[in-house]
Amino acid sequence: MSTGTLLAIIIPVVVVIALAAVAVFMLTRRRRLRERFGPEYERTVEGSDSRLAAERELREREKRHDSLDIKPLPPVSRDRYTREWSSVQEEFVDRPEDAVHDADRLVTSLMHERGYPTEGYEQQMKDLSVEHGATLEHYRAAHEVETLSTRTQATTEQLRGAMVHYRALFEELIADGGGRARPART
Repeated sequence: MSTGTLLAIIIPVVVVIALAAVAVFMLTRRRRLRERFGPEYERTVEGSDSRLAAERELREREKRHDSLDIKPLPPVSRDRYTREWSSVQEEFVDRPEDAVHDADRLVTSLMHERGYPTEGYEQQMKDLSVEHGATLEHYRAAHEVETLSTRTQATTEQLRGAMVHYRALFEELIADGGGRARPART
């Protein structure tokens, strides 16, 4: 075989192999993002111009999250938050709107103590989505009712639902979410 013939065979084979490798890489990365972010993956894709832009956004969230000092709670703090959560739930019987506001404040305080920035709801959502994507919809639903409640537009049933949603996120945060919490820096 001549050199030209060999090149005519080898170059297309190398191109096909390279394309296959790129496709496998992209599919693996997409699968990893779907597994990590759960329902938040599809939500981000739906709200984005393209799947690639959404995946870029999710990778940026991962980078930001990795730069945060997320830490597990010491047992004393975990016990204190658990007692406070019980008080908030008891408060619901007599003052459901106040209980929902207190639940929101308690979850925000817990997030802060774990190392999550708490300066804005949208950023909180993005930061939480990296390790808590499965319960993020609970937080979103609870926050929506909490917002209605500040205008006294939430029904008792909606307030009860908000408490259930806050509890789902609270329990995941208090248990460290099974996440990749790093040891405290010395």
